[in-house]
Amino acid sequence: MSLLDVVIIGGGPIGIACGLEAQKKGLRYVILEKGPIVNSLYNYPDNMQFFSSSERLEIDNIPFIAVEAKPKRNEALEYYRRIVTGNNLNIKLFEEVIDVKKEEELFHITSTKTSYTASHIVIATGFYDIPNLLHVPGEDLKKVTHYYKNPHYYSGQKVAVIGASNSSVDAALECWRKGAEVSLIIRGSKVGSRIKYWVRPDIINRIDEGSITAHYNTTVKEITPNTIILENNKGTETLENDFVIALTGYRPNFKFLEMSGVYLSKDEKKLPQYNPDTMETNISGVYLAGVVCGGMETHKWFIENSRIHAKLIMSSILQNK
Repeated sequence: MSLLDVVIIGGGPIGIACGLEAQKKGLRYVILEKGPIVNSLYNYPDNMQFFSSSERLEIDNIPFIAVEAKPKRNEALEYYRRIVTGNNLNIKLFEEVIDVKKEEELFHITSTKTSYTASHIVIATGFYDIPNLLHVPGEDLKKVTHYYKNPHYYSGQKVAVIGASNSSVDAALECWRKGAEVSLIIRGSKVGSRIKYWVRPDIINRIDEGSITAHYNTTVKEITPNTIILENNKGTETLENDFVIALTGYRPNFKFLEMSGVYLSKDEKKLPQYNPDTMETNISGVYLAGVVCGGMETHKWFIENSRIHAKLIMSSILQNK
């Protein structure tokens, strides 16, 4: 296979933006995505609505037309798919990168299907594939999931939703509206500060009226086939339980970053080292794009403030050719 200028690892919105920019610059490139186009967005809840408005989700100034000001998941899937197909981007789907080695000035990338040689790589792998685990007994039971898709499955069931983020609140409200008995398990003293402003009154009112039971300042001690055992300053409490939706956040693939040679800070934030002017890491020729730049601080980077990474990276690669 001929030498490529850049291999872009990850086919999410920012990986796609990098591909568009590489194509515009005349660079030889390929995007490798381990799932479908925008795999993470595909795995978002079916009814999810973005916090950002459609124009803030646009890439390369390509208009994103949505029914409402804040688009929904299915509209985003259509938007990014049409960008890929309409621009004939060189993207390989369902092809996971399993190894990256640098020999002299070239990178050798091995995927589940073939291998590539490139002068540069861009890691735009996001953070949605690896959940933050609870590390409690029973977490491996079939009734426990770290992802949420649709409320219909939980109708008529006793459901514990763990977390205080937008995803947790959305899941709790949707499941309750489809007839589930919902308990919301929150480690802090209130729902999260970044809850979507149009959702916050809804969840607070449902809690205040007793439709959804909120357990504040509470952690999970154990999960059994028929119960969930909670712990707080009052001691332990056992709830009857059919399903647990543990939406406790996600993390980048730090092992992959380290395999690629990227230095991570030694503290709990695990911040990767990179030059913010070029997005190049401590390894010459390795660039980061998108939310992966934030380490464990996954709320710092999102589509609207990391779209610029594509231009920074491709300009740097062009200068290095």
